[in-house]
Amino acid sequence: MPVTNDFITAADEQAIVAAIQQAEKNTSGEIRVHIENTSEKPPLERAKEVFHFLDMHKTAARNGVLFYVAVKDRSFAIVGDEGIDKAVEPDFWDCTKDVVIEHFKEGRFVQGLTEGILRAGERLKTYFPYADDDKNELPDTISRG
Repeated sequence: MPVTNDFITAADEQAIVAAIQQAEKNTSGEIRVHIENTSEKPPLERAKEVFHFLDMHKTAARNGVLFYVAVKDRSFAIVGDEGIDKAVEPDFWDCTKDVVIEHFKEGRFVQGLTEGILRAGERLKTYFPYADDDKNELPDTISRG
């Protein structure tokens, strides 16, 4: 089932992709966004499933990050790969998640995602700085379920 069209417009999608590209200028980390209508599974469990389906665990430094949104369920999760989990403190994603959710509560979905993505890029920069020989290992486009 395609994602409802009223969640984000084509222009919104461009803004989100631009945020991913901007964030990835600061870090070797790879950021993706996945949007779907609903899931039978809890958001974190489903996000981990999508993470693997999108082959995000195949980055060289294991530093992929997925922003997962289930629109009709009104649920959201951030998942980072094992390279990130080994390097950062346990509550690393909490402040980023809080920023996104605060915007979502006000119906500002695009602003929530873009600010969260940019914040993730800044936070990852400390542990996974961008290097001149970095390559974009994953597409910057939004995936849909």
